[in-house]
Formats: sequence, structure tokens, C-alpha cells
Amino acid sequence: MNDSPGWATPGSSPSEDRSGQDGQGSKGSGSEGGAGGTQPPAQPSDDPRWSAAQPPPGQWSNPGTGEPAPAQAPQPQQGPGWGSPGQQPGAQGGPSYGSPYGGQYGNQYGAQYGPYGHPGAPWGPPPAAKPGVIPLRPLGLGEILDGAVSTMRSHWRSVLPITLVVAVIVQVFGVLVQKYVLADLDTYPRGGSTVDLSAGDIVGYIALTGATYLVQILGTILATAMLTMIFSRAILGQPSSVATAWRESRSQLPRLIGLTLLVGLALTVAVGVLIVPAFLFESLALAALTLLVLAPVIVWLGVALSLASPALMLEKSTVSKAIARSWKLVKGSWWRIFGITLLTGIITAIITGIIYYPLSMIGVFGFGNGLDSVMDGSASSSWGFLIFGGVALIIAQTITMPIQAGVTVLLYVDQRIRREALDLDLARAAGIDTATDPRPGAAPGHGG
Repeated sequence: MNDSPGWATPGSSPSEDRSGQDGQGSKGSGSEGGAGGTQPPAQPSDDPRWSAAQPPPGQWSNPGTGEPAPAQAPQPQQGPGWGSPGQQPGAQGGPSYGSPYGGQYGNQYGAQYGPYGHPGAPWGPPPAAKPGVIPLRPLGLGEILDGAVSTMRSHWRSVLPITLVVAVIVQVFGVLVQKYVLADLDTYPRGGSTVDLSAGDIVGYIALTGATYLVQILGTILATAMLTMIFSRAILGQPSSVATAWRESRSQLPRLIGLTLLVGLALTVAVGVLIVPAFLFESLALAALTLLVLAPVIVWLGVALSLASPALMLEKSTVSKAIARSWKLVKGSWWRIFGITLLTGIITAIITGIIYYPLSMIGVFGFGNGLDSVMDGSASSSWGFLIFGGVALIIAQTITMPIQAGVTVLLYVDQRIRREALDLDLARAAGIDTATDPRPGAAPGHGG
């Protein structure tokens, strides 16, 4: 046997080979020495790796027999975190596998271990299929936000025209109402004068303000319906267009309007029931207490019903079924959905503020009466403020509307992936082989 470092059959015993060689060498030396032979021994006796300080033969054979023990496959070395509690690797002092087998066996095996193969890829499941803007598996916060932005970037030809047209219509209507109607209802006293508004003025103010909000709500509903269909195609990696989005969403538009009005009515009734007694009793303390109770209720209901819109559009369901679906999907994940929705609202508010305030200030100080108009309240009806502010809001809404709609749709898809293994259906719809789960290592249905 060649005792130089190199590849050897795992489990071979150097002591066995050496003991056999020593026995043969002794016999040969005795007989040939007696005969005057000059044949050298099979192995040099002064080799440091085959010295007399080898483990006794009993450690390399079964107890009580002379037969060699079956070769044992060496145990793999433990990496960090894989050892027994309280035991450090190599604590017994041996250079490789510990002292019971001696330093030579570990060293020889360690020197021979390398040629067995090359290091493999890092452990872990392969990445999930990603036919579109998101991977087909449960999504994290970053993937949801990235999916919304990626859709807006890759499908901008269909996304931006929808949001731009809606934003222009809403802002032009709002600017005209504020300039020619609400400006006549001067609610800012000047020079110590008092404001005397008739009942008709108050009713007109409320009506026009309500009309402005109604136009904004209807525009948002239209944009949400069409954007939902665009996002559903982006998830599958399919192309989209404005015409396709309109064709796929128009049949559900009346139901979406009904859903929005129903949810708004429910919240309004909740507000009325809780806040009217405070006004009847003219109690500020009761009003404050009512507000403290009312705000959490409104937020809780808003989050619980936040997934009703994509459920209505994508499942082609009725209003009542969409509300029930949203309630079911949000249950158990309320805080997660609330946090992601809140963060999205903060991001869009920051974007709107960055765009709106500089441009509106340019309108006030560059084309108005400056600080004086701000102090006396006339700035809100000046053309400079209205035009620059309107342009700023158009730009901001064109950018933020797809983000908000996209996050809502992706939250809905994510919850269905976690609860109902929707990713398998999406993979089949995208033409991906589903013979194996597209979420390697995951069972269908992930906990919310």
C-alpha cells in the first residue's frame, strides 16, 4: 500500500496493511537472512507515519477475534451550530475526528477527502416561478411594493393614460368649482367684519363640495377597476392595453360603484350613530370620547373590507360575496394588511407633498399676492395657486394612484396564495408546468 497522501478507499485501515506487511517482512527477512539474501524490507521501519506508536490492533478489529472490523464510514465534520449543546467541535484535541482513532487516521482521511467532488450550490429551495412582476409564492413587503412599481414601469402605456385622464378630469372640475363657486362663499372675515352665510349658501357649499368628492370617487372607482385588470395581467406576464382593461372591467363597474357606496354608507352610519349624541347633548367631553371610540372602528372596518374591490373584479362576484371574501381573507392577517396599507399611504402622501407644496408655493408667491394672500385666505382662490396646485395634484395622482391600486391587488393575491394555493392556478394560467409545486419545499396553502 502506498502511504503517501492521496485518494484511498474510504474505510481502509493503515494499521491492517502495515501489520500484514510487517509480518511478511519479518518472515522473509528471517528465512532470507539465514540464507544470506539481500532483499530489502517491504516498508521502511523508520517511517514516521508507520511507527511503533500505532494504536493496538484491538482498536482496528472486533473484540475477541482476529478478523478486521468492518470499515466504518467516517462521520462528517460538524459545522457551526450543528454540534451538541455544550460541545465544541474538536474539543477532544484530535486534529480531525478525535483522539480515539489517533491523529494519523483523521489527517490521512482529511487529506484524501478533497478529490471526492466540488462544493455544491448553497442549500435551500430553488427560486419560485416568476412569469410576471411577482414570484408565485407568498410575498413580502418589498415584493408587494416592487410589484406595484414594476407594473407601473413595464405597463406604463396602459397605466399612465388611465390615471392621467382621471386625474385631469377630477382636478379640472375641482379647480372650476373652487374658483367660480366656492370663492363667492367667502368664509374668511377681513378687517374685523363678521361672516353672515345664509342657509342657501351653506347648502350650496355642502352640495358643491359633495359633488367634487363624488367626481373624485367615481374617477377613482373607474381607475381602480381598470388598473385591477392590468395588474392581473402583469402578474401572469401578459401584455395589456387600455382597451383590454376597459373591456374586462366594464361589466363589473356597476357592482364596484355599488360596493363603494355601500361601504361609504356603512361608515357614515357608524359615524352618525356614534357622534350625533355628542352634538345633541352639546358635550365636548362626549364628542372627544366618541372620536376615540369611532376612529378605531372606522380603521378596523376599512381594513377588513379593503380586499373587497379586487375580489369583486377578479372573481366576477357580487357585492355581498366580495365583502364576505374580503372579510375571510383579512381574518387572521389584519395587522399585516393594516401595516402594509398604512405604509403605502405614508409613501404616497410623501410623494404628493414633495410634488404639491413646491408648485403651489410657486403659484402663490410667483403669480399671487404672496404672504398677504395666504394670511387673508384669498390665496386659495387665486389663479396661480389653483393652476399650479392642480397641475401638482395631477402629477401626484398619476403616480400614486397605480401604487395604491397595485398594493391592494397584490395583497389580495398574496392572501389567496397563503390561504388557497392560488399560485398553482396562476402558474397554470401562465403556462408553467405544475407537475411540481412552483413553491419548492412548500405545501399548498401557507398560513396567513
